[in-house]
Amino acid sequence: MSDKRILVLGCGQGWHANQLRAAADSLGCTLHFSDYESLFAAVHLTSPSATDGVDLGVDGFSADASPLAGFDAVLARTMPAGSLEKITFRLAVLHAAAGDTIANAAPIPVINSPRGMEIAIDKFATLTHLRRLGYPVPETIVVQSRPEAMAAFERLGGDCVVKPIFGGEGRGVMRIQDPQLAWTTFSTLQQLDAVLYLQAFVRPGGRDTRLLVIGEHVIAARRENAFDFRTNHAHGATTTAIQPTAEQVAMAKRITTSMGLTFASVDLIDCADAPPRLLEVNAVPGWKGMQQVCTPNIASLVIQTLLHGCHSEPVDPNLREVQTPLSQCETTSCPSK
Repeated sequence: MSDKRILVLGCGQGWHANQLRAAADSLGCTLHFSDYESLFAAVHLTSPSATDGVDLGVDGFSADASPLAGFDAVLARTMPAGSLEKITFRLAVLHAAAGDTIANAAPIPVINSPRGMEIAIDKFATLTHLRRLGYPVPETIVVQSRPEAMAAFERLGGDCVVKPIFGGEGRGVMRIQDPQLAWTTFSTLQQLDAVLYLQAFVRPGGRDTRLLVIGEHVIAARRENAFDFRTNHAHGATTTAIQPTAEQVAMAKRITTSMGLTFASVDLIDCADAPPRLLEVNAVPGWKGMQQVCTPNIASLVIQTLLHGCHSEPVDPNLREVQTPLSQCETTSCPSK
């Protein structure tokens, strides 16, 4: 058993939060959920609480704040939208907590590493990383204006998938085959001052393999959607557990290790006339669809991996199961900020 305190940055409501709480209770540790928006930092010439002159905290700059030094580990469950300044600051706080930027600080294990998150939350950075590792990826063009996007649309054969460069779970993703729709979409994105990220549609669509990496563990599943090219659980895809091949395990571990990720998913989309192509790496993956078909309790693996990072609890190969009540399978949305 453990008496460790773990900070979870992300929504404290819903199925995933309930799974993590149940796993933490089973393993004897305490979870504290808080929002990225409540992170703060203070730099002092002298401070009774910060031996290196830097205080890092969460829950807002107030008397009720919780110092990051009071936690044994941090689990970054989301990276919410925000301005460039806010995202940069949030990552800087995590870098400081992990000891990346403050030489004398006592580091706190952060999963995933801030550097890994910096790459994974950026689809372009992730795709270039995968390609430079030698893996096949969909043909992709990234531009900053409507005329260039129209040229890219033609270059990609008039059939492409447009995505936000940040974001997940299939939000903001659309397939475009009509030039007029392309013009309208690119005009809107240009007005929003967005980067235009176009990816060639890879047929047949709606089929992929997800490799979920949790420390030394790799869990695999096939995902298929007969009604949508997106394979996210939220868009109605069905999930089937599979045994990953040795090659898939080695690939998933090579990719996540090279990116500094401990808990992440690697997605390979089916290609009708070629081997599967690496699509993306998700540093804050959901696992609801996989948990419904996989025997290992994924939340327990996540918590045990965090405890292992605290150098206090070895990962138990005979993982204790945490039962998933059917009543917890209903998704609860976080309230709007």
